[in-house]
Amino acid sequence: MTFAGVDAWLDDARSGLVRVSPEQAAADVDDGAVLVDIRPAWQRGAEGEIPGSVVIETNHVAWRVHPDSDARLTIARPGRRWIVVCSEGYTSSLVAAWLVSLGLDATDLVGGFRAWREAGLPTTTGTTEVEHRVGSGEPIGRVSAATH
Repeated sequence: MTFAGVDAWLDDARSGLVRVSPEQAAADVDDGAVLVDIRPAWQRGAEGEIPGSVVIETNHVAWRVHPDSDARLTIARPGRRWIVVCSEGYTSSLVAAWLVSLGLDATDLVGGFRAWREAGLPTTTGTTEVEHRVGSGEPIGRVSAATH
């Protein structure tokens, strides 16, 4: 499929998502959803992080969260809800659309990390390692050493 520009591409991606507000995302996390922070380390270091979120690099997201992937994280399981977070809610829409196209229950956070922070929801400083949970330092292991 070819798009007239980036805005058309983004609109197409969002057409298949039911995007969530920061407050709804927090409620979904309380119900078992996982926040996936795809921002690079420099951006998380500058802006902050969301406690309890899992850091996964954008180029690995599909392989790490799909329950049938040989390189999935141990938290990837059928029926799990994934909420993708970036800085402002643009790249996260594209990544969430990838996950939906793979049959996963995924969406993204409207306004991204910045909206979460502006809503007064918890944030922390630091730069959590990739494939670790923010705030606990807990590594989220993979079922395979494959890196895809």
